Amino acid sequence: MKILYAIQGTGNGHLSRAKDVIPALMKRAHVDILISGVQADIDLPFPVKYAYKGLSFIFGKGGGVDMLATYKANRVRRVWNEIKSCPVKDYDLVINDFEPISAWACRLKGVKCIGVSHQSALRSKKVPVPKHSDPMGWAVLKFYAPCDSYYSFHFRKYDDNIFTPIIRTEIREQEMSDEGHYTVYLPAYGDKKLIKVLSEVKRAEWQVFSKHTEEAYEVGNVKIEPIHAERFSKSMASATGVLCGAGFETPAEALYLNKKLLVIPMKRQYEQHFNAEGLKDLGVPVIKKLNKKNVKNIRKWVKSDQHVPVHFPDETQFIVDKVLEEHIQSQLAPVITKPGFFSFLKLKLS
Repeated sequence: MKILYAIQGTGNGHLSRAKDVIPALMKRAHVDILISGVQADIDLPFPVKYAYKGLSFIFGKGGGVDMLATYKANRVRRVWNEIKSCPVKDYDLVINDFEPISAWACRLKGVKCIGVSHQSALRSKKVPVPKHSDPMGWAVLKFYAPCDSYYSFHFRKYDDNIFTPIIRTEIREQEMSDEGHYTVYLPAYGDKKLIKVLSEVKRAEWQVFSKHTEEAYEVGNVKIEPIHAERFSKSMASATGVLCGAGFETPAEALYLNKKLLVIPMKRQYEQHFNAEGLKDLGVPVIKKLNKKNVKNIRKWVKSDQHVPVHFPDETQFIVDKVLEEHIQSQLAPVITKPGFFSFLKLKLS
């Protein structure tokens, strides 16, 4: 079987999950990799056959998506040409982690596409939902990367075909400790904002991983350094707590590592507000913004003895096998229903 595995490259979560999904797929089939997006900080240790600019969301410095930069980065003609040129017909199956180019190429060319992502879990009526509505945000979740069927991940198994998070092997193998610092990953905030607020919490040592710097530096009790996947993992594994956006993979990894967790959902990112509700459901505190008004809430969290028990078993190979098995069964179904099939099968087995 020849599989195209398509990955969204905006942010780091999809690529982090792919590090474990790809080897599981490679045990069962020939796999080519497609990535679209321009905001990731993680390199895959596998050859990427197709790389597209895709439809990317550009992080700003004020806690949300930079809409102007996002508009400039996404040209309709380029996106359309990428969709038309995407060779999905060369594959027996396309597996899609919220990646729009291959998803829409499959729609255009009549190729089956299976979604394996966190975002697809938010389609279920059984997951916790934000208190506010966001028609545009919901439209993005529904139409950004449409697929024929879905297998999903969430913080709890809220529905059929929703699994707990895939925790990458390098996190599962980290040696856990508590060295007293707090690891911070808030890519939608600029360094000045982070320093201004976090320096108000004097009791804590903050290790900030920033998308907005190329060199490490310190201001008081706040250390700023560029994104580096290995150093970030080690910092998180040795931290007292983790302060991050309400994405999916980083909060899931922090919970798996048994760290105190505080999240701030990104503005104009409806998915993160869904995630925030799911984390609240587990007992994780959520604040709306990183600002001086919330310093008291950050202090309260730092002083707290938070503990949120979770069970995230390693089911990656099981999930991959389930996807492939159900795909093969669906491919055989039209053959099985043809007249004379069972007579033919009986003859072959006798």
